[in-house]
Amino acid sequence: MIKTDGAWEILKDAVSLHVGRGKKTVVYAPDAESKEEILQVSLGRTGNLRAPTLRVGENIYIGYNDIMYKELFG
Repeated sequence: MIKTDGAWEILKDAVSLHVGRGKKTVVYAPDAESKEEILQVSLGRTGNLRAPTLRVGENIYIGYNDIMYKELFG
């Protein structure tokens, strides 16, 4: 389980962070100003990093959204 501090260590260096929420995907460019907002959408109810979380190169994909993964994998 990856909690808040560990999650930010993983997410902060990504070029882009794609968060799947229902039928929407929200894209962030992680920086100190967006830390709280990013953690809010990236952590689940238990305070752990949401699953699935996938790193592809310098991009991170969090959560599940059909469209997001179809765009990623074709």
